[in-house]
Amino acid sequence: MNVSAPDDQWWLAALGDTVIWARLRVLESGVAEVFDARGETLVYDDEDSARTALLDAEFCAFDGLDEDDAAQLGLDLDSTDTPEAEDDEDLLPQMTQKRAGGHA
Repeated sequence: MNVSAPDDQWWLAALGDTVIWARLRVLESGVAEVFDARGETLVYDDEDSARTALLDAEFCAFDGLDEDDAAQLGLDLDSTDTPEAEDDEDLLPQMTQKRAGGHA
């Protein structure tokens, strides 16, 4: 079983030649959880609070990126995939990735 749920939202930030991922998941209760690159699951009252925290930390929603946004981050959308794993423990090493060829 893949740890990602169909409604998971992937967020990323670029720092030098490194891409840092965060997974936003909204539970049935409305509570939002963000799994971060340190392996921590941060809990927020709702999706808006979680999104605000991610934006404040200079993350952007992966599904909202266009080619221009990606180029500014030094990413090629065609070769960038969200992390995938069977569980959070296996997902953790993928939450921080080096970009091929360095940054833009």
